[in-house]
Amino acid sequence: MAGFIGKERHSVDEKGRLMIPARFRRKFEPVVSVAGGDMVSEHVEVLYILKAPDRSIELYEPFIWAGMRKSISGLSDFNPEERLLKTLMYESLETVELDRQGRVALSREFLEHAGITKDVMIIGADTKMIIWDPDRLSALLRESAGRFASLASRYF
Repeated sequence: MAGFIGKERHSVDEKGRLMIPARFRRKFEPVVSVAGGDMVSEHVEVLYILKAPDRSIELYEPFIWAGMRKSISGLSDFNPEERLLKTLMYESLETVELDRQGRVALSREFLEHAGITKDVMIIGADTKMIIWDPDRLSALLRESAGRFASLASRYF
């Protein structure tokens, strides 16, 4: 389901914790488990976090990551390019726990990867949330402003 749409500016606190916007948390797919033979619906407690090649950070719900995991698992360990992709993906991946206040703790490694020191821009990108340093995002948008029409015409 997901459907994260929109963007919000937030700050990382002194412990590296980032508040996930309430409107995005409301979109989290319930986690269904079986307890004593009964199906129990629980809230998301863990998100998958990925260092993206463009120097942003991506957050995924468990059910979305499960689909990506299936695709990655289908790659061959005997094909050097596929094995390399697996290594690069899993080297860049961690899980983060969502605390009671709706925050996730970002490690120093992830913050440095994205150049984040304090403020962040969280972009809802349907099935994931993309976290950017606001200055890096602004620079990317400025540099790419003239490419939107050509990219859109190529893919839509």
